[in-house]
Amino acid sequence: LPGATIVRPSIVFGPEDDFFNRFARMATAAPVLPLIGGGKTKFQPIFVGDVAEAICAALDRGDARGRTYELGGPSVYSFKQLLQFVTAEIARPRPLAPIPFVFAHPLGLLLGGMFKLIPFADPPLNGDQVTMLRRDNVVGADASVGTIQDLGVTSLESIEAIVPSYLWRFRPHGQFQTKQVAS
Repeated sequence: LPGATIVRPSIVFGPEDDFFNRFARMATAAPVLPLIGGGKTKFQPIFVGDVAEAICAALDRGDARGRTYELGGPSVYSFKQLLQFVTAEIARPRPLAPIPFVFAHPLGLLLGGMFKLIPFADPPLNGDQVTMLRRDNVVGADASVGTIQDLGVTSLESIEAIVPSYLWRFRPHGQFQTKQVAS
């Protein structure tokens, strides 16, 4: 449709997201977390509320019709930094095992296929996720594409401000466990 507005967000986070919750859940059970591709892939996580605000702004603006917008949050992180953030936030330090793409893709395909046999269970990794991890997911690479700021949304939430409010349930002692402060 020529009049459609397309929004392409980076990782969307919020209380029921499938990124931070997935890796926090993994860290509660697994002794090691997979660092696909060495953890170098870059992301610009964006809060679900900011995505909703951008969509509402796009609906209200006639100049948004027929355009594409990439939506990213206020900061860029590597995959490794995001996993380190999750494990620190839930007080479950885990070693990060680098897995080269050449091994991760077949592993993702195998796990994805195996989990199709298990109803109501999601694989910890699938081939599509590995494929997506091969490319950075940040905004601004294409000057012809708009950003969330072009839609008038300028006050963006950070992962540090929002994610701790819902990952507490993965801490060993729950909501009232105090975070250890490095000395």
